[in-house]
Amino acid sequence: MGETPHGQSPDGSHGFPAYDCSAMKDNAPSPTAEPVSTGAQCGTKPRQRILVVDDDISIRQLNTDILLRGGYEVDSAEDGAAAWEALCADSYDLLITDNNMPKLSGVELLKRLRAARMALPVIMATGSWPREDFTRHPWLQPEVTLLKPYAIEEMLRTVEEALRATAATPSNCVTHNPAKPTTVD
Repeated sequence: MGETPHGQSPDGSHGFPAYDCSAMKDNAPSPTAEPVSTGAQCGTKPRQRILVVDDDISIRQLNTDILLRGGYEVDSAEDGAAAWEALCADSYDLLITDNNMPKLSGVELLKRLRAARMALPVIMATGSWPREDFTRHPWLQPEVTLLKPYAIEEMLRTVEEALRATAATPSNCVTHNPAKPTTVD
């Protein structure tokens, strides 16, 4: 049981203090994350879990509904702070986050994720790419940036590709590539 949530990246914390999720974790479900699905698993393959983070309730609900219909298990959070609590409380296969949100932005959420060395693939679904932040801190870049507005099919294809790339990585451990991420627009 001594495993680190989402796997540990073998590299350092990039100068940020390590956030200890296990110290914050209790056995109660996170009150800030909105569990959306507890459906049964299809076949013998466990359903992949996705956390959707967006302060716009319409976008958050639309993305959640689309992913549920796509066969994924989905939780959602209204901002980066609620997402961080959910990430520390539960295990996810993918994070889809907006950037411009109250309490904790998508970039700040990525900083915490990287500092905690959580090997979790991230899709940043945002209206504008935070170029300045990623130029200063290239190791923060998500695996994929999906620029709003995007088509439903485009989001589903991007999710499938991100999860497939994760599954193809040895030991199901996602390593961060500091090169510029793929941008879908």
